[in-house]
Amino acid sequence: MKYLSEFRDPHIAEALAKEIADIAKGLQPIRLMEVCGTHTMAIHRYGIRNLLPENITLVSGPGCPVCVTPNEYLDRAFAYAELPDVTICTFGDMLRVPGSYTSLEAEKAIGADIRIVYSPLDALEIAQDNPQKKIIFLAVGFETTVPTIAAVLHQAKSQGISNFFVSVAHKTMPMALTALVEDGKIGLNGFILPAHVSAIIGSEPYTFLSEKYNQACVVTGFEPLDVLMGILMLVKQIKHSEQKVEIQYSRVVNEKGNIKAQQLIEKVFQPCNSEWRGIGNIQQSGLCLRKEFANFDANTNFEVKVAPPKENPACICGHVLKGLKSPVDCKLFAKVCTPESPVGACMDSSEGTCAAYFKYARK
Repeated sequence: MKYLSEFRDPHIAEALAKEIADIAKGLQPIRLMEVCGTHTMAIHRYGIRNLLPENITLVSGPGCPVCVTPNEYLDRAFAYAELPDVTICTFGDMLRVPGSYTSLEAEKAIGADIRIVYSPLDALEIAQDNPQKKIIFLAVGFETTVPTIAAVLHQAKSQGISNFFVSVAHKTMPMALTALVEDGKIGLNGFILPAHVSAIIGSEPYTFLSEKYNQACVVTGFEPLDVLMGILMLVKQIKHSEQKVEIQYSRVVNEKGNIKAQQLIEKVFQPCNSEWRGIGNIQQSGLCLRKEFANFDANTNFEVKVAPPKENPACICGHVLKGLKSPVDCKLFAKVCTPESPVGACMDSSEGTCAAYFKYARK
C-alpha cells in the first residue's frame, strides 16, 4: 500500500485520540460495534481501545464469515469428504474449524481428499484435471468473496464442466445488522461498517440503520488512522444527533459499490434465509444458487446423512459474535481453547475475536 507509514503516524493518532476524547467529554456511554474481522484484528493490533476515553466502548460483532458458519454446514462438509471419488476444496481458514465431532484437518489426516486452494478457480482447475473425481468447493464468505465464486460458476457452466460443485454458505451483512440492532440486549449507538463488503455493495444498503434505527454509521478503512478517524466521525454524529451513513474509506468505497460485481452476483445467486452461529436464522441474509446453476449445488446433488449438530456447552463463541460477551468471559479462553487447539470457531479463524484477544490482548 502506498503511503503506508502516513496511515500509521503516531503523532496524528495521538491528535485524533485527543479530539475524540474532547468531543466525547460529558456524553453518555457510547457503544460502537465493528462488524469486520479485519477491523477486529486492526483494533487489537494497534491498541485502539487504549486510546479511547472511558465512555467509548468498542464491541466486536459477527464480522468473521468462518466464525458465523454453523456446525451443521461443517458437519455436512465432513460427510461429503467420506463419499467415494469426492475431493473437498477449501480456503485454509476452514481447515481447523471444529464442527460437532471433527474438523477438516482431522478428516484429512485419516485419508480424506481435502485440498487447500487460494482461489475457487484453483478448485475448478482440479475438476478439469480430474474428470473421474467430483470436486466440491466450500463457498464460505460475505459479499466480498461472492463475485469470485459467481465468476467461476459462470465459467464452469459455459465450459460444460459437470464434476464441479459448490457447497454454499454465503451470507450478506445488512440483514444481520438488522438482527443486531433489534436485539435489545446489545445496546449499540453506531457501527464501524465493513470496508471489504462495502467495496462490493457500496454504502447505500446501510441507510436503513440511521433512518430507521438511529444508528451512527461509518465505513472505515483498516489502518490505525482510518479506524480512529472513523470513530471520530461516529462520535461527532452521536454528539450532534445527526446519525447517517458516512464513508471514511473513500479511497476504496463509494455509495454505489462495484456495479459489475453486483450484476455478476445477481446472475448466479438469489437471497435466501441463512443460519448464523450465535444469532440464529436471519431472513434473506444468505445467498443461494439460482435454478440455472442448480446442477452445481452440492447440497442438492449429494445425499448424505448428518447427525444433529452439537456445540460445546462451555464455548461462548455465539455470545461473542453478538457482542454480548468478551472472550475473556469464557472459562476456556487461553486455557483449554487456544489457536493450537481451538474449541470454537472464534479462536480458530485468523479474523475471529477470540484469536484477536489471544494474540494481542491477553494481558
